[in-house]
Amino acid sequence: MPRPTYLKLYESGELDRRIEILNKKLESCTICPRRCRVNRLEDNIGFCRSGKNPIVSSYNAHFGEEPPISGIYGSGTIFFTNCTLRCIYCQNYPISQLSNGKEYSVEELASMMLSLQRRKCHNINFVTPTHFVPQIVSALKIAIKNGFNIPLVYNTSGYESIETLKLLEGIIDIYLPDMKYSDNEMSLKYSGVSDYWEINKLAIKEMFRQVGDLKMDRDGIAYRGLIIRHLVLPYNIAGSKKILEFLKNEVSTTVTIGIMSQYFPAYKAVNDEKLKFKITKEEYDEVVNYAINLGFKNILIQGYY
Repeated sequence: MPRPTYLKLYESGELDRRIEILNKKLESCTICPRRCRVNRLEDNIGFCRSGKNPIVSSYNAHFGEEPPISGIYGSGTIFFTNCTLRCIYCQNYPISQLSNGKEYSVEELASMMLSLQRRKCHNINFVTPTHFVPQIVSALKIAIKNGFNIPLVYNTSGYESIETLKLLEGIIDIYLPDMKYSDNEMSLKYSGVSDYWEINKLAIKEMFRQVGDLKMDRDGIAYRGLIIRHLVLPYNIAGSKKILEFLKNEVSTTVTIGIMSQYFPAYKAVNDEKLKFKITKEEYDEVVNYAINLGFKNILIQGYY
């Protein structure tokens, strides 16, 4: 497996420069597109309800991710608490919406990364990392000093600041973003954000520019690239076909797409007129077949059908 590129940034001193810029952004926070401009270094909180230190719900070897991510020994997942979205159907809502988790120092975050590496995890998988990017990069430097050298996975809702993503170039090996909606009316109603589609499209293009198509070693373990996740929602709430058309026309038909059928009504969705239903096999098959007909070459069928 090739050497992670973040090691070159560490050796050249560029990683230190990125850390300085990112921590400076916390003084008037612009880490995510909401740009709350609170001073998180003084533990003032904005939309993400997070201050200076990372908040982690759990960390462990996880075997339920895409096969190229989980591999044999699992993906070393670190679940961060809180989120920049307010999805009413979030299946991890105790973590993302109810703030279940514990505050840690960046040194302790680095220790988690090293612990998961010692357990032979194939990568470190930062789940919902957007609002803690400065803390993650600071922890990375500490971990590198202590022998850390496995790929980093950025597992995100896809609602990302381009400025922040550019500061992650050469640091993140594998991007694992969602494409949730192609309709801002739906994203506002169900996730509390009015510009998801525009922001998400730019973020996906930037991630693809940085890492390109998924690359795997001879054992089928991913070490670089982009995997896009799309969760099919009932009644075409997600606007799935428009998402696929965008990817074909503006990204690539070789990009890896995980089309997921795992939706079930969780959290506040149980009271929603449309989201209280699971998706049907016909709804899921229609999206998969549309992707096939558009010429996508790397589709991961994810779910029960």
